Amino acid sequence: MDNKAIKIRKAILSDTKGIAKVHVESWKTTYANIVPDEYLNNLTYESREQIWINSIPNGGVYVAENNEGEIVGFSSGGKERSGKYDGFDGELYAIYILKEYQGQGIGKALIQPIIDELIGMGLNTMLVLVLKDNVSRLFYEALGGKKIDELEVQMVGKKLTEVVYGWENVKDVF
Repeated sequence: MDNKAIKIRKAILSDTKGIAKVHVESWKTTYANIVPDEYLNNLTYESREQIWINSIPNGGVYVAENNEGEIVGFSSGGKERSGKYDGFDGELYAIYILKEYQGQGIGKALIQPIIDELIGMGLNTMLVLVLKDNVSRLFYEALGGKKIDELEVQMVGKKLTEVVYGWENVKDVF
């Protein structure tokens, strides 16, 4: 990644439109032929924007900006949400990057502040849930994530499998 071209920073409320655009567009490219079209076609910038208006004030949201100041990716994380995984206290909730910016090291750059935040909260472990059919799961494997579970989820009547990857020490991710 050319660090001069991409800037990683903590998200602020005025980023919601940019984050929502990345969220919707990356879902449409990443999950085409995985998630039912009915679901993807009903994603709206407005609904995703509302999610981020509610999430950003709680912290744990970071954006990647190109040199024009446009948001091209984001990540979010914090305490593990399900309570089902003993020994895994932190969670990478989401990381999305526009397709044309993938493969440039932005993903790693967006995970680093999440790890730093988890460590700052006294959390040393992390997990992430990713659809099994999503080739991006290989990214988590390359970062040393170990498969700890598989879950079946329903999306518009279609059964999908999520893989849960875990890291027993977030300091070992990089």
